[in-house]
Amino acid sequence: MTRWKDWWTQAEADLRHAQHSLEAGDYEWACFAAHQAAEKALKAVYAHRLQPVWGHTITYMLQHLKEEGVEIPPPLIEAACVLDKHYIPTRYPNGLPEGAPTEFYTRKEAEDALRYSEEILRFARHLLG
Repeated sequence: MTRWKDWWTQAEADLRHAQHSLEAGDYEWACFAAHQAAEKALKAVYAHRLQPVWGHTITYMLQHLKEEGVEIPPPLIEAACVLDKHYIPTRYPNGLPEGAPTEFYTRKEAEDALRYSEEILRFARHLLG
């Protein structure tokens, strides 16, 4: 039994959360939720392909798919690199030299993260058929 649909459902929910956080001005949470949406969309792809995947690094997930023969557009790798940078410092003050994450994330960063996440979800949806 595969649970790819569960991963996909949660990816879409996380993307909605990112959108709501952006609208609320919670930019660090928008960035983190955007990362989570992209990660879970790719985990849906792996589950659909019946391939195990571990970790949270979107870039590595895409690179592994590329090694398996899936054509990955270079801008998608760049988008993943940006999103991966939002995994830790969006949530933990010790992920930054000083201050709280809420003080450092901007609307532009959140908008970019949301856009990159949407691109990865579109790509994953294509792979899921």
